[in-house]
Amino acid sequence: MWKLSDRRREALWGFLFIFPSYVGFMVFVLGPLIAVAAISLTKFDLFGGTTFIGMENLGRMLGDDRLKTVYGNTFFFTVFAVFFNLAVGLALAVLLNKQMPHALRNFLRSIYFFPVLVAHTYVAVIWQFLYARDTGVINYYLHLFGIGPISWLTDQRWVLPSVIIMDVWKNTGFAMLIFLAGLQSIPGVYYEAAQIDGASPWRRFARITLPLLRPTIFFVLVIFMIGAIQVFDTIIVLTGGGPGDASRSVVIYIYEQAFQNFDLGYASAIAMTLFGLILVLTLLQFWFSRRWVHYE
Repeated sequence: MWKLSDRRREALWGFLFIFPSYVGFMVFVLGPLIAVAAISLTKFDLFGGTTFIGMENLGRMLGDDRLKTVYGNTFFFTVFAVFFNLAVGLALAVLLNKQMPHALRNFLRSIYFFPVLVAHTYVAVIWQFLYARDTGVINYYLHLFGIGPISWLTDQRWVLPSVIIMDVWKNTGFAMLIFLAGLQSIPGVYYEAAQIDGASPWRRFARITLPLLRPTIFFVLVIFMIGAIQVFDTIIVLTGGGPGDASRSVVIYIYEQAFQNFDLGYASAIAMTLFGLILVLTLLQFWFSRRWVHYE
């Protein structure tokens, strides 16, 4: 009887500890998600009332050419931003994991991680000046090599690559820090044994580092993919989604439909498709991770 009372007391304390997080999830995540799902089935006008229309918003999305364009922009941005953030972050982590004075390593870590601490809005404002066609620093140095000037933010061919470059500069420090933690958790005895066997640096990286770093790579991949799909503030400050719809993301389009056109029903329907896309991609990554991620 005493043991049963202890268990109940322990369960009660456990429930009390998780209760604030539980309430926060219900109020700020699950509740709004259910509300958005309900609103997506209506014609919800802030000034004209609400009318249930079922799946009409879905049919409207299928014929919305602008929605296809912004989804294409978001897909392009996500693929290249995630790839370069992971690749550059891993390269920097490998370089910083080599033998060097601690002061130098800490200095380099601080430099590479500093952009992560700066708000996206400030970063976008700074890069607006760097990307300026006639007075920007980037075009100035390109001119020294006989290149340009390039209209980074007003040319449809260059606007998305411009956003991706800025995003990599801003966020790759976070990937570097996570990869560095993963590298430092790999036992050095593996590298010593491989070196004794005569394995080259590249072979040690391919046969030891990458396989043992797979859980870290998987974590960074999921986090960066979810963040990239929801990109909003950097684009809206840097380009406003232009020129035309060349850099407009899905989240910006949802914002415009909801708070500029006041069509909350259609905006909610688009938001539900975005939620479904993120959910499916995340589940697919977890499914594929069973094949190539091995946890110790």
